[in-house]
Amino acid sequence: MSAVYVWIETFHGKPLPSAWEALAAGKLLADKYGVPVTALVFGEGASAVAAEAAQYGAKKALVSEDATLKDFRLEAYAALLSKLVKENAPKAVIAGATSRGRELLAASAADTDSPMLGDVLSLNVDGSLAAERAVYAGKVLSENVVTGGATTFITIRSRAFKAQTPDASASAEVTTVAPALSEDQLVSKVESFEEAAGTVNLTDAAIIISGGRGMANNPKDAPAGVTGDEAAVWKAKDGFANVIQPLADVLGAAVGASRAAVDAGYIPYAHQVGQTGKTVAPDLYIACAISGAIQHQAGMRSSKIIVAINKDAESPIFKMARYGLVGDLFQIVPAITAEAKKRLGK
Repeated sequence: MSAVYVWIETFHGKPLPSAWEALAAGKLLADKYGVPVTALVFGEGASAVAAEAAQYGAKKALVSEDATLKDFRLEAYAALLSKLVKENAPKAVIAGATSRGRELLAASAADTDSPMLGDVLSLNVDGSLAAERAVYAGKVLSENVVTGGATTFITIRSRAFKAQTPDASASAEVTTVAPALSEDQLVSKVESFEEAAGTVNLTDAAIIISGGRGMANNPKDAPAGVTGDEAAVWKAKDGFANVIQPLADVLGAAVGASRAAVDAGYIPYAHQVGQTGKTVAPDLYIACAISGAIQHQAGMRSSKIIVAINKDAESPIFKMARYGLVGDLFQIVPAITAEAKKRLGK
């Protein structure tokens, strides 16, 4: 019997939240096809992760804990995925649209000469497989249809599918598979990991508060002797730390930024939202002092509710915002923070 495969992305033996979203998409597709959804778990702690995948809807699991798969290496993972696809011809292979998910599925799709759909927002099967994707920087939704019986590789956009509520009593049929390549056949080696300072998980955040170029308009005086561009950077950094961050702390939100703010040195690149940064889809996106250039819109257009705070009533961001506040963010945001603290009892 055929199946729908879902790659469960892990790091240091722990699954990423996006993996359960991918599994939800896989289950939806598997139910349409009338086939089981199978979790693919490679590397450290694969058996434990497979048991967890069962709680999120996987009916079967193919696992490999071989030492060659301990850390993600494209050639090892792609070789095994391609081997499984060639041997079992699943209906589809699904993964989250993370950097590794995109890389792995693209490589295996090429290896198996199969079609691939990237950054998918929705899936349906009505004779043929149809997928909705955002194009033209998110301004247009495109429906893509795959015909024929080939395995289709699919990456799904973060938060496009909701992970199902885990069922602690669920179990899956687990099968151990051998790696496709031995260590002496692998060129790359993983020596260590170094955690980057200032990293932020924007992709999985339910609430994001972002600041733009206007953060440099902070009315607080820069320290004596700090002038010009240095003063603007100091003011913006102070605004992010003492105006944006407190509201983020109260709401349990992540802090984002526009490219202009990142390029000006106000905040690290890890916070950048937009075409050249992170693509996000939170439940709530608050844009502070962000004009709404098309490049920024491309990264946050899928947000469920958008709130814009800007002095310029003509800023493009207001055209896509559900709620808009025209005024000084350095007055508005602290007022919102104080009210949120009162209402949330913090």
